[in-house]
Amino acid sequence: MSSKRDFYEVLGVSKDADDGALKKAFRRMAMKYHPDRNPDDTEAKAKFQEVNEAYSVLSDEQKRQAYDAYGHAGVDAAAGMGGGHGAGQAGFSDVFNDIFGDFFGGGMGGQGAQAQQRGADLRYNLSLTLEQAVLGTTMKIRVPTLVPCGDCSGSGAAKGSKPIQCSDCAGMGQVRIQQGFFSVQQTCPSCRGAGQVISNPCKKCRGDGRVEDYKSLSVKVPPGVDNGDRIRLGGKGQAGLHGAPSGDLYVQVNVKEHAIFNREGSDLHCDVPIGFVSAAIGGELDVPTLTGKVKLKIPPETQTNRVFRLRGKGAKAIRGGAVGDLLCRVVVETPVNLNTEQKGLLHQLKTSMEQSGKKHSPKEGTWFNRVKQFFDEMKT
Repeated sequence: MSSKRDFYEVLGVSKDADDGALKKAFRRMAMKYHPDRNPDDTEAKAKFQEVNEAYSVLSDEQKRQAYDAYGHAGVDAAAGMGGGHGAGQAGFSDVFNDIFGDFFGGGMGGQGAQAQQRGADLRYNLSLTLEQAVLGTTMKIRVPTLVPCGDCSGSGAAKGSKPIQCSDCAGMGQVRIQQGFFSVQQTCPSCRGAGQVISNPCKKCRGDGRVEDYKSLSVKVPPGVDNGDRIRLGGKGQAGLHGAPSGDLYVQVNVKEHAIFNREGSDLHCDVPIGFVSAAIGGELDVPTLTGKVKLKIPPETQTNRVFRLRGKGAKAIRGGAVGDLLCRVVVETPVNLNTEQKGLLHQLKTSMEQSGKKHSPKEGTWFNRVKQFFDEMKT
């Protein structure tokens, strides 16, 4: 009778566990007992081999059926007849690669062109006026970058020649190395995973397939972008190595300060200075917006810091939503450079206001009452 433990028990799963549950359990147990995590631990090594054996059987449909019907004897019989090379083996290999990726920084992945080095992403700082950011525009930019070499069309090989198959990896882009009693694959150091090497490099790019140059591009700035937003231009970054895909270009938006407006989200803010006569008796003002002038009606007895809202005169939200508003804060100015006649008129106005017996400064009385209360409290 076999002394081996039940394979379901080894992986810690039920007998009706599906492929996903088996894979998850195997990964967890293999990571736990891997020899590299348990050096000089013979018990961990034995358990790791036991976990491998259990998964190699249960992940194979035919082996699992034989095991469920006849136990270990059924698996041994199937192995003696040359079984065990079905779909389950591929699944075992997939999980094995995942684990080696965790331990050694890379699995048994793509080959040849799939492993070519993609070009780096680039960043470009784009300065915009507030008008350009709010209303949208198209900007021409010139970006320093690496572009495909014109002499070799990006291959890196001199004219009349071409890259040859890497002899170290036989064009696979991967080499097999030994890790303890395991055999694992890593990116070939000779060809960097490309599967090809250049024996006769291009003189202009020295075999890199890329040269320094400038790209002239048009950037479409959508309405409503704000300071710190990024615009992605796919494939407009640095050229890839030896014909690999280019990276992306990220245009970073920087909005310049405006002489009149400040922006907060989708709203615009501005200060509107008015004379004290207009504030007292009311009137109309021409207020600037980003799309032209509008009339702002000032009601009588308007005080400093009163805010008037002009709906729909703000910025469009880049991520959708209603257009913002323009918020105008009134700042009442005291007149300066008065002549004798004007000063006399103001004295007459003051006298008239004092004799009327009415309160003409709504906050003045309240403020003096607070001052009086403050001094009274100091005396006590």
